[in-house]
Amino acid sequence: MALEELDCIVAGAGVIGLAVARALAIAGREVVILETADAIGTEISSRNSEVIHAGIYYPAGSLMARLCVAGRNALYAYCRARGIPHRKCGKLIVATSAEELEMLPAITARAATNGVSDLRRISAAEAMALEPALATTGALISPSTGILDSHAYMLSLLGDAQKAGAALVLNSPVLGGRIEEGGIVLDVGGADPASIRCKLFVNAAGLQAPALARKLQGVPTDLIPKEYYAKGNYFSLSGKSPFSRLIYPVPVKGGLGVHLTLDMGGQARFGPDVEWVSRLDYEVDPRRAESFYASVRRYYPDLKNGTPQQAYSGIRPKIVPPEIGSQDFMIQGPETHGIPGFINLFGIESPGLTSSLALADHVRHIAVA
Repeated sequence: MALEELDCIVAGAGVIGLAVARALAIAGREVVILETADAIGTEISSRNSEVIHAGIYYPAGSLMARLCVAGRNALYAYCRARGIPHRKCGKLIVATSAEELEMLPAITARAATNGVSDLRRISAAEAMALEPALATTGALISPSTGILDSHAYMLSLLGDAQKAGAALVLNSPVLGGRIEEGGIVLDVGGADPASIRCKLFVNAAGLQAPALARKLQGVPTDLIPKEYYAKGNYFSLSGKSPFSRLIYPVPVKGGLGVHLTLDMGGQARFGPDVEWVSRLDYEVDPRRAESFYASVRRYYPDLKNGTPQQAYSGIRPKIVPPEIGSQDFMIQGPETHGIPGFINLFGIESPGLTSSLALADHVRHIAVA
């Protein structure tokens, strides 16, 4: 089999891979996007809350904090310029006890440290005037939180990338490869198997990113994190949503609690919960709805038994075990592993969608360093 030569290959056509490919192509690089599935964005990118996050919760100075705030501003501008369906609907972070009320100043302080300047405290009466179905002892309002049509966004990213010369190749898994002095050689499967040497390889394979890195001979295995799968189940409400904004409880240890989000059609949904699993399985067990009731009724007491219906699930690409839970994005370039032209993107969970444009710029800078 003849060895083909290419400039850049991006593995993964989810929102991150597409954003990276777009940024590289616009910068003048010859880019090919390899996707294992038969369509773009079939895993993480199409199985999330579609929320544009403000950047409130992430540890100060973390990649998540920096890229979320920069990415949120860029994403709103991008959606406005491209006519991508989105809505800056806002979010309420609601306390339902005196203990939770005492936690609001710390949340506000962290947000301010991250550059989120519009988060403000409102009284219980103010919150319930905005959202009459709400029960709360006090809340924070985040005007810069919103929602978008993630599929329309991905199609726009792909269109931009292709306009700049990038090519998308579906049904083309990377089966293996090796690091050579003249570049990175990838063995690509599919209908037309090929061996390709590229000058730049970006591993944006999402849930499969650690496994893909382990397939490449010459990559230091001690730098590849172990993957863990945190499944999040969603349940939807039929009929008109009782809320016009997103409703989040005060964060609990290990997560943000069971919150209420809206889609672009106005339908409300609860979730995600956290279910640690050992394999990729997207089936939603309807019995899990039972665990939602107590949490949701703290801020929405009128929730009736049997009304939440199973909707869908997604899986977060965790690179830390359940007992740790929280993590930061891991972006490995040559300064980490010593391999020229090789960039790994590990653990790109929420707020990956919000951060995508800023993250793509970050990768582009690494690529030219």
